[in-house]
Amino acid sequence: MKSSGSEKKKEYDKMVQNTSPKPKLLINCVKAFVVGGAICVLGQIIINVLKYWDFNKDDAAMITSMFLIFLGSLFTGLDLYDSLGEFAGAGSIIPITGFANSIVASAIEFKKEGYVLGVGAKMFTIAGPVIVYGTISSVVVGIIYFFFGG
Repeated sequence: MKSSGSEKKKEYDKMVQNTSPKPKLLINCVKAFVVGGAICVLGQIIINVLKYWDFNKDDAAMITSMFLIFLGSLFTGLDLYDSLGEFAGAGSIIPITGFANSIVASAIEFKKEGYVLGVGAKMFTIAGPVIVYGTISSVVVGIIYFFFGG
């Protein structure tokens, strides 16, 4: 008697389930929390130091953002950010450093295609949708605030 396709699929699914490594959910969450928290703590330390040096709140936040973008880009260029991502998982995609990583990684990947058609055209392939939908959502929120805010 021949086995049907659905029986083979069930057998295959069972084999995959038995041989696949089980994710260590708790330890992965702890790693993400610690690394993400460390990046946030670094940002807060920079803000506090800048405020101590008499920068106002807005300037301190802007400089901190620029510094964290620089660090994310530098670590990506030195090929260290991928190792951090493998260790920390979601903790490494804190919005500002993860965003810098996505842009720089795309630029490095497409450098061989040239600066215009490679780097310039492909740099925002990953980050582009974030920019577009972030802009659209901020406009929608602004319109809602204008009509219903205070």
